[in-house]
Order: sequence, then C-alpha cells, then structure tokens
Amino acid sequence: MLWSFIAVLFSGWLFVDAAYRGPVWQRWLFKPVTLLLLIGLAWQAPVLTPTGYLVVLGLLATLAGDALLLLPTARLMYAIGAFFLCHLLYTIGFATQMTLSVFWPLPLVLLLIGAALIGVLWSRLEELRWPVCTYIGMTLLMVWIAGEHYFMRSTDYSFSLLTGSSLLLLAAISWLISHYRYPFHASRAITAACYFAGHFIIVRSLYL
Repeated sequence: MLWSFIAVLFSGWLFVDAAYRGPVWQRWLFKPVTLLLLIGLAWQAPVLTPTGYLVVLGLLATLAGDALLLLPTARLMYAIGAFFLCHLLYTIGFATQMTLSVFWPLPLVLLLIGAALIGVLWSRLEELRWPVCTYIGMTLLMVWIAGEHYFMRSTDYSFSLLTGSSLLLLAAISWLISHYRYPFHASRAITAACYFAGHFIIVRSLYL
C-alpha cells in the first residue's frame, strides 16, 4: 500500500511540475496517469463503503472532464458538466455519513466567495454563464457539506474531507479566473497543485 501512495505522489509531482514549466506532452500524460493511480488507490481502500464507490465514480467523472478539455473549445461545456458531476458525487458521499446541522458562518462565507467569483467572471462567460455558475454552486455546496461534517464530528476523516474539498474549490477558482478574466503564468501550477492535492486528500480519507 505504501508503494501505491508513493506512485501517486510521484506522478502527481510530475504533473504539477509539468503544469508550471514542463512540456505539454508531460502534462497530458501525467494528469490522467495520476487520476488513474488515484482511482486504483481508492479501490484498494480497506473497507470500500458507499462513500468510497462514490469517490471512485467522481474520479472517473473528473477524468472524463480532463479528456474533454483536450478537445476543441466547443466541448468545454461538457467538461464543466463532468466536473460538476464529480463534485456532486463527492457531496452525496460526504452527506451519507452525517446528520444535518448548520454552522451558519460557513455557508455565509461560501455565499460571499461564490458571489464575488461570479461577479468577477460574469461579463466574460457569455453562453457558458449558467453552466459555470451551476458548477461554482455545486463546488461551494461540496465544501459546505464537508465543513458541516467537520464541525459536527471534528475527526481526522472529516478534516480530510474539508481540506480536500477546499483545495478543489481553490483549483476551480484559479482555473476560472485564469481562463476567463486574468491569465497569469503561475495559474496552471496553482490549479494543478490544488486539484491533485484535493483529490488525493479525499482518497486518503478512505483509509482513515
């Protein structure tokens, strides 16, 4: 099992490094390889609960989204839909192990973050306004459910869910802002690092 973690970390590092300074082929190779390794790692969890199956399905959905991003721009809406599905599956998985309780500061902060992000992007989204807004809303909901899970139980498992989902939110923010509003050189590396680390920590939670 240790070698599986090492393989995922090494492949993920090559992916993040390629996103910052490596050749395009290295990024195209190690992103799917890293996700496939994560799927294998999730599948090897000691006890594969319904949440574990949903995490595996979520990884498959995000793998499909990444493949769609390699196609012409016309496929961008379908890629966003795949990422939406991934976060929806994660959210359902997180919610299956909790009872509903509301820590009000968290949804309020997330609503402010979502409103600010949509405000920054709105004029540039054109025909993708509603798909992108729906994707942002689903990502915020995922973080909220993970956060409620943590504030209710405060275990290592729930902390991993909150950390992983928050990193995926940061990856989405970095990608959307760079793609639609303010392109910057480090955006690929930031997005890649948060994206990989977020999925990795969520998969790691299956071992806790």
